[in-house]
Amino acid sequence: MATRQREKSAKIEQNRDKRPTAIAKYIRIPSGKVEVVLDLIRGKTYEQAVQILTHTNKSASPIILKVVNSAAANAENNLNIAKDNLFVAQCWAMPGPTLKRMMPRARGRADRILKRSCHIRIILDEKVFTKTAPKTAPKKEATVKAPATKTAPKAAPKAKPMPTTDKERPLTNEPNAKKPLGTKKAPVAKTTKEVK
Repeated sequence: MATRQREKSAKIEQNRDKRPTAIAKYIRIPSGKVEVVLDLIRGKTYEQAVQILTHTNKSASPIILKVVNSAAANAENNLNIAKDNLFVAQCWAMPGPTLKRMMPRARGRADRILKRSCHIRIILDEKVFTKTAPKTAPKKEATVKAPATKTAPKAAPKAKPMPTTDKERPLTNEPNAKKPLGTKKAPVAKTTKEVK
């Protein structure tokens, strides 16, 4: 039964996830309500996650904040990773055991009350900073081009001439002023030819 137990345990330890992790078990909040808050911090940096959780008005926020702080403390004390370099890599809530309770109703009946719980797991990871080489333009091969024909440059659009008479000047100096009523021409009715 215990054949090659040392080799198996060494292989398990080698494949184990070594990222900083924290778990909170048997939290008396349904997992669906916790997932709503976890979706807000997934992928955010540690500082952003703390700010979001402190200003989110949900019952799961203070508990998730404790788990995030615990995972960051694990990273700092166990793995010597600074909190500034951390971000929330993975986070999820699994349903835990459900307490069944009864509530008396009319005519001697009873309703079931389900008091749900969940387990919260948060995994942090270190940001990887990569050095990017400066982009250089690709070298173009020399090709022989046919001589281009000369075309006349396009003329710039002409500006409107300045009004010289009172009729050409605008009604007011204000740019958004409305024109007085009755200045628009009435549309001309179209007549149709009668078909013989």
